[in-house]
Amino acid sequence: METSVRYIVEDTSSAITFYELLGFEVVMNPGPGFAMLRRDDLRLLLNTPGGGGGAGQPAADGTLPSPGGWNRFQLAVDDIEGEVSRLGEHGVRFRSAVIDGQGGRQIVADDPSGNPVELFQGRSPADQGGS
Repeated sequence: METSVRYIVEDTSSAITFYELLGFEVVMNPGPGFAMLRRDDLRLLLNTPGGGGGAGQPAADGTLPSPGGWNRFQLAVDDIEGEVSRLGEHGVRFRSAVIDGQGGRQIVADDPSGNPVELFQGRSPADQGGS
C-alpha cells in the first residue's frame, strides 16, 4: 500500500525544484496546476488553488485551499547539519535552528509555498544511553 500526502502549493514548478532537492522524483506533471512526485514509498501530490482537479477546487462557501500550517511529514536524514547547509545554499527557509529532542534532532523547512517538511536525525542507541 502506498502512502500519499497532498500539499497545496502556489506554484508547482518552484515546488518541484524544492522537492527534488529532498530526493523526490517527478512521476507526472501534466499541467501547471498538478504534479505527482515520489520518494521511496511516499507519493507527494501537489495542487495549486483553483488549478483544476478536485483538490484545488473551492469549498462550498468559495474558500480556496491554501498552503501552510504546521502539519508535516518527516524525512529521515543521516547528517542534519550537512542537509541544513546544503539546502540553505539553495535558499531554503527554515522555521528555526536545529532543535535537539529526546529522540533526535529536527528542523522544519518550508517549501516555496510555506508548507512544512521536517528533517529528522534520530539518535543512536548509544546516544540515548542504550546498548
